[in-house]
Amino acid sequence: MIKTFADLDLSPNLLRALEEIGYQRPTQVQAMAIPEALEGKDILASAPTGTGKSAAFLLPALQHLDDFPRRDPGPARVLILTPTRELAIQVADEARELAKYTHHKVFTITGGISYQEHADILARTQDIVVATPGRLMEYIEAERFDCRAIETLILDEADRMLDMGFGPVVDRLSKECRWRKQTFLFSATLEGRGVDGFTADLLNEPAKIIADPSRRERKKITQWYHRADSLPHKIELLKSILTNQTERAIVFVKTRERLAELRGHLETAKISCAWLQGEMPQESRNNAITRFRDGKVNVLIATDVAARGIDLPDVSHVINFDMPRTADVYLHRIGRTARAGKKGNAVSLIEAHDQKMMERVGRYVKEEDEIIKERFVEGLKPQHKKAVFKNKQKKNAKKKAALAKKLAPKKKKKK
Repeated sequence: MIKTFADLDLSPNLLRALEEIGYQRPTQVQAMAIPEALEGKDILASAPTGTGKSAAFLLPALQHLDDFPRRDPGPARVLILTPTRELAIQVADEARELAKYTHHKVFTITGGISYQEHADILARTQDIVVATPGRLMEYIEAERFDCRAIETLILDEADRMLDMGFGPVVDRLSKECRWRKQTFLFSATLEGRGVDGFTADLLNEPAKIIADPSRRERKKITQWYHRADSLPHKIELLKSILTNQTERAIVFVKTRERLAELRGHLETAKISCAWLQGEMPQESRNNAITRFRDGKVNVLIATDVAARGIDLPDVSHVINFDMPRTADVYLHRIGRTARAGKKGNAVSLIEAHDQKMMERVGRYVKEEDEIIKERFVEGLKPQHKKAVFKNKQKKNAKKKAALAKKLAPKKKKKK
């Protein structure tokens, strides 16, 4: 039974860094993946955002570098591929924190950095390189990056890479790194043909890890919902919650059109916000993330697609202004709060048509003893009754009919 990081046989340098960061005990994905990885197995892992998956692949990679130190200066031994520049920077930052008491060098190769800067990086000794696939491929084709020394290849947010069309590039990079000893593939979900296609060529008899947040991890997030009679009522609820309850909040919406509408309402109410949406120029995207991360604004509005692969610190509240299409997306959203051992809150604002999804979410997160409860904002209580759906009514009617039939006295047969 793995209860502490010391149980994982990690080096004292890594344990010291973990203690300093404040990681007290492994999350489920870490406890499941790290022992398998340390045994030299390939890893195929599914883990939602906020479950500590970066450390789940970084710690065994760093331990491998510790166990087999390099003799001579040279190119990277660990290559981590991420779908976006922001995620690459976040993963590299975490790798540096974990490697603080080692001599391992961590670099990033992404878009938005000049050729000369990369040329300087590639001329130095590297241990871990975190890169976006497209930009790295440019340097491989120009014979500026040597893949022959790669011992561990790691794909983070593999499903997102497929969504962004990086499948063929990743396949090429896999062939370039064909001398590697280990491959780790981490994804929010392992469903769908795409990830299956990836795994067939990339992985060799992998240990399969499917990690949902444990009850202990979920308990760090207090979940509740507010009912709204209409869209204007929902907007008023949001403004009240942002003004009176939250410190730093991410507000999720379903479309760019809804995002633009909501931005206007918040600006009118003098609630400063940043926003992320699909097909946004990289510079604008970086600016929004930086403003939120630096505390210049404390509200970030985002669509699900635009928010994938972003890790933002100290988020006190995740607010579902629009409910997601599926319950697992709900879980990924709320995982953006309660990071690094802290507590957080998840608030859903629902209209009548969302009630069914809210019930589905309640079943999905399996909080029978801690039901996702309804709360009210003074002066903004809903006037309409809670929606009850026909299928549930039919189910109850059938149960009542079956019970009545069972209890009814049986008719005697005529002789």
